[in-house]
Amino acid sequence: MLELQWPLSEKAQSEIDEKKRKPSKEIRVDAMREAVEFAQRTSARGRGKVVLVFPAEDMNHITANALLKTLEEPVGDVRFVLASESAHQLLPTIRSRCIAHTMEWPSQDEARDWLVAQGLTRDVVPLALQASGGRPDDALAMASAGSALEAWPLIPKALMAGDTTVFKDWGAALQIDAAHKVCHDLMLQASGAEPRFFPKASLQGIKTDYKVLAQWSKQLANAMKTMEHPFNAGLMAEALVSQAQSVLNSGDPRKK
Repeated sequence: MLELQWPLSEKAQSEIDEKKRKPSKEIRVDAMREAVEFAQRTSARGRGKVVLVFPAEDMNHITANALLKTLEEPVGDVRFVLASESAHQLLPTIRSRCIAHTMEWPSQDEARDWLVAQGLTRDVVPLALQASGGRPDDALAMASAGSALEAWPLIPKALMAGDTTVFKDWGAALQIDAAHKVCHDLMLQASGAEPRFFPKASLQGIKTDYKVLAQWSKQLANAMKTMEHPFNAGLMAEALVSQAQSVLNSGDPRKK
């Protein structure tokens, strides 16, 4: 809610202002219980109700279980919309009670036109879209950051060389995300597919065994879980780049 600039309840806002609690990184069970209670009240206008749960994958198991009974037997004209970019992370019991609807990303032409309308120049749009995996909002955020987009094509070779300056002034989430995208593209390349996030020239000359890349991907996924920890940013960048350098210089054993 803070990210979307939606107003919090008076109690929640007061506790955050007074530093009695921190903004939650997951959907808490008390918030779900309030939503269920809202759904069970009679509508004052005699209309149906819709409860949006987003991002649904941020529900912990306790929260998800608190929703189960209502999904099985919704009261009156109530609909719960569970929006998620990672539906596979939802409990199977939750998924089995939902009707799935896949929403598609806009086409490249639609995304390009929208980004230009937001003030981006046409020459930076292709790289911004590639770096963000075709997501217009992320592309706009990256292009607005300026230096992040300028450094983007240099990241794979910088990691291979152990150069930490490529991540100067980058937060932990951006560093890990960039390394993960390098790993992802190298796995695609090792499988004979085209890279998704980086220009092909940025990956040229990097040959790494698929199994080594798969292990690195798991390590990066674990690092993402602890990225909110108050690590020293410089030391974290050094550790991340050192790990990447080791992986990217491991070579392809099939060529030895």
